[in-house]
Amino acid sequence: MGLAAAEGPVPAPGFSALYPSAYRIRRGAYSLINPTFQSSEEDVNLLFEILLAGMQIHDGERALLIADEELASLRSVDKLEVICQDVLPKSLSDIRRLTAELGRRRRPLSWQDFERTVLTLVYAAQTVARGGGPHRREAWADAATQLFRALQEDLGPS
Repeated sequence: MGLAAAEGPVPAPGFSALYPSAYRIRRGAYSLINPTFQSSEEDVNLLFEILLAGMQIHDGERALLIADEELASLRSVDKLEVICQDVLPKSLSDIRRLTAELGRRRRPLSWQDFERTVLTLVYAAQTVARGGGPHRREAWADAATQLFRALQEDLGPS
């Protein structure tokens, strides 16, 4: 098996992926190429319920924490964990790159990128809430604001 086959599909030339790690796969994880959580209205409602239950996104090995054991045990949460751990940007510089790319976009986000941007906004807002020095908090608050504005613009009239 050649290297290209092991890496999975690659976006078309000229395509700028907002979340490039969504297109990188690990051996044996072919079903997780470009993973998304929401594929039905039931999934949308479940994500809303998980967020209301206090889902926490962290940087590191255990990226997703859901306090509600019943919600955390659902099989579909596995995909959400992969997205939070392997797809979402976690460094301020990566999130700034993302917000710059979002600012240059002239077409609506795909539903996959919209979902990831919402989750990245949740991560950024939670990072602000976790504290740190005033400069760090200000930088993360600015990133969260930029993500919010990008989502707000995407939802606005086209």
